[in-house]
Amino acid sequence: MPVSLIVLAAGQGTRMNSDLPKVLHQVGAAPLLHHALAAGRALEPEVTVVVTGHGAEQVAKSARAFDPDIQTALQEEQKGTAHAVLQAAPLLEGVAGDALVLYGDTPFIRPETLQAMLDARRRHAVVVLGFHAADPGRYGRLIAEGDTLHRIVEWKDATEDERAVTLCNSGVLCADAATLMRLCAAVGNANAAGEYYLPDIVALARAEGLSAGLILCDESETLGINTRAELARAEAAFQSRARTEALENGVTLTAPETVFFALDTHVGRDAIIGPNVLFGPGVTIESGAEVKGFCHLEGCHISRGATVGPFARLRPGAELAEDVHVGNFVEIKNAILEEGVKVGHLTYLGDAHVGEHTNIGAGTVTCNYDGVMKHRTTIGKRAFIGSDTMLVAPVTVGDGALTGSGSVITEDVPAEAIALGRAKQVTKPGLAPKLFEKLKSIKASKPKGQE
Repeated sequence: MPVSLIVLAAGQGTRMNSDLPKVLHQVGAAPLLHHALAAGRALEPEVTVVVTGHGAEQVAKSARAFDPDIQTALQEEQKGTAHAVLQAAPLLEGVAGDALVLYGDTPFIRPETLQAMLDARRRHAVVVLGFHAADPGRYGRLIAEGDTLHRIVEWKDATEDERAVTLCNSGVLCADAATLMRLCAAVGNANAAGEYYLPDIVALARAEGLSAGLILCDESETLGINTRAELARAEAAFQSRARTEALENGVTLTAPETVFFALDTHVGRDAIIGPNVLFGPGVTIESGAEVKGFCHLEGCHISRGATVGPFARLRPGAELAEDVHVGNFVEIKNAILEEGVKVGHLTYLGDAHVGEHTNIGAGTVTCNYDGVMKHRTTIGKRAFIGSDTMLVAPVTVGDGALTGSGSVITEDVPAEAIALGRAKQVTKPGLAPKLFEKLKSIKASKPKGQE
């Protein structure tokens, strides 16, 4: 049966004390909103609607960055969660199947949990996600028998016996899309805040003779982010989970507690990750590759057998083919390194294509930016780039060519040619001792502390 997602992301998040909308604060190098969208994407939804409010343009832009097909609906006034869901109604008109309501500030609900809710829809008209809380506090309580939900009681309205219940409401629920919208439209606002609360649809459904069901998840899945402290705890929880999953999937982490993953990091089996490695968004590492300590990776692809680091930085667009070696203090950006390329140390390769089995000497720089535009450097197969070569782009070095150490290359180098671009050396025999004596005399004549 088709499914649609409604992700509520309209809140301001005043307790974050931030100009940034709450759902755009990051965990695992990705906005909280993206975590909720990623969980929902596993269900292959037919339509996804993000309900925006505070910072609507920023939130909509972030949602479209995750998936250009995502639609957004604006909740101009914050009148409660049922009112927020109703803003998605025009975008779901005529769409068959179930609708799942998620929250943009609740990043850890698993796809398996959402699937269990959809499966429970075969037995119940409305399905609510609940959890047993170690400290129930002021959560709404779920009064249930087995998987049948009788009612949701808000803490302020609960009796002492009901407050003793540890089964709490996560706020996540699903129902047939048309039924959901009809019930939300019937929700009233006769409460202290004058808001339209989504949990009220359970009572409305039961009043119509419809059944309400319950699916349970671990409390850790329902962690909502409202403060900077909760954001920090969420980051720690995400990293702990990501490290555990990597180890279970056959990745070697030599110091797991020092490795930081992003939401979309993919690392293949038998890859080795050294200490203090930081993953930004968009990194894929194939099986058998090795990333040594203190590397920073973002938007890059590392193929089987490649080695990176230590102390290397791979920026967006870095593509390393099999058996490439990138050594210490090397930075790669928007560059393709073909099979067997070696870039040992102290080098910057930006906007470049390097052919297979080429050797890049220490201190090489592709001078790719003229202050206005970026330009590309192309280096052929089995070339040898001497140490401290400056390649002033746009420039091409042919297959099997060689550049002399210390050269500034401003013109294309044909295949198998040697290119030298050095200033002429001047040698003065016997002058070094005289120069040193002169400098020492000047130093000695200066007042102490001004040498």
